[in-house]
Amino acid sequence: MTASTAPKSARRKSRELAFQGIYEWLLAGSDAGAIEAFLHERYPTIKLDDDHFQSLLHGALAEAGALDGLIQPHIDRQTSELSPVEHALLLMGAFELQRHLDVPYRVVINEAVELGKVYGGTDGYKYVNGVLDRIAADVRKSEVEAVNLSHPQEPSAADLSPPTNPYANVPVSHKARAPAQRKGASFPRRASASPRPPRKD
Repeated sequence: MTASTAPKSARRKSRELAFQGIYEWLLAGSDAGAIEAFLHERYPTIKLDDDHFQSLLHGALAEAGALDGLIQPHIDRQTSELSPVEHALLLMGAFELQRHLDVPYRVVINEAVELGKVYGGTDGYKYVNGVLDRIAADVRKSEVEAVNLSHPQEPSAADLSPPTNPYANVPVSHKARAPAQRKGASFPRRASASPRPPRKD
């Protein structure tokens, strides 16, 4: 493995772990510190960008209400009606777009889309892609415009019309669900194309 690919791999792992933590928080409302401790216990040898992981997990949870307010105008339902996988990816992606300006917006969106393909439903990643694309046009306007100018053949994110949203002007109040007694991890499962055939003994 070359030095140039190692950081990218570590950064991708940090996003995957942060996504799992945000997903767990949406389901059970667990404490951020407890979620982090459990993730490190579950994956003790994983090589990740720990600073980025910490920022995404704790930042997205601390700013969830404001991030939901950023997401809301660009979706066709209330954020509470999103699937936990899509909601977690949008919270993480919106936070990274806002707070990690050193990461190109296309990288942020692509990483969220790739996780959506692994953990989400059949077309969930397409939904995540469209929403984050529109958020990027708001919070990274100059960057998006510069990219569109250098690639005029590609459609502009700013030109994509957001879906009709009856909740766009409704104040968002995010409240995590009450903590549940954990009997085992409830992290998202990887999407499976088809069920396995019954085992023959």
